[in-house]
Amino acid sequence: MKPLLEVRNVTKRFGGLIAVNDVSFDVRKGEILSVIGPNGAGKSTLFKLISSFLKTSNGLVLFRGEIISNLAPHTVARRGVVRTFQETTIFKSMTVRENIIVSHHLQSKASLLGFFLGSRKARADEKRFGESADRIIGLLGLENIANELASNLPQGHLRVLGMAIGLATDPAIILLDEPFAGLNHDETMRLVTLVQRLRDEREVTVLLVEHDIPAVMKISNRIVVLNFGQKIAEGTPQEIQNNPGVIEAYLGSEDMAVGI
Repeated sequence: MKPLLEVRNVTKRFGGLIAVNDVSFDVRKGEILSVIGPNGAGKSTLFKLISSFLKTSNGLVLFRGEIISNLAPHTVARRGVVRTFQETTIFKSMTVRENIIVSHHLQSKASLLGFFLGSRKARADEKRFGESADRIIGLLGLENIANELASNLPQGHLRVLGMAIGLATDPAIILLDEPFAGLNHDETMRLVTLVQRLRDEREVTVLLVEHDIPAVMKISNRIVVLNFGQKIAEGTPQEIQNNPGVIEAYLGSEDMAVGI
């Protein structure tokens, strides 16, 4: 079966610095694939290249067999490749439900003027977006805080809201940028379960960048490891945790041992 997402020999140069160097891998439909690596390995840059927030210097990114690299980011999102941000897309003065409703804008059939004038298409969009938001709230267990202002939410709930906002765009593949950063163990395990539900119940493929090795080992079907901008390993969690090159990249065996 053809991969859902293909990264082909992708390179990114910033002047004389090579941040990502000839990286290739596939993401299969229905899997959770994690990209890990030490600080400065090129993970965040790679995410920006896949979602077209940065232009590649060389190489291609393909989604469903079509080139998406170097397109406008909103075009890539409309096609179904959606990147979440930690907090920058959250409107703190809106409630949880309002944030999710607003995030359906990529699916709007009415024009901006239509929304101002309350056209039939706009009213239909509002109804459809509200129903979709309620389904997302139920899926992610946000019912008790649906009417809470985002400014009042703790870190764990903000991360879940960020995922909800990504889901509102109806993605085929969602790119999660360090979803477990700053969370305690219980919050992390809850979010691990929610990410798995996205895949299982919404049939959303997941690509994530993360530093939390225990969470990565628990959640991933496969793992790609970067170091100094290059891919040094790819495989199942078991294969990765036993890979000598990965262990060496993590400053000897100590960091990986903590995660395993």
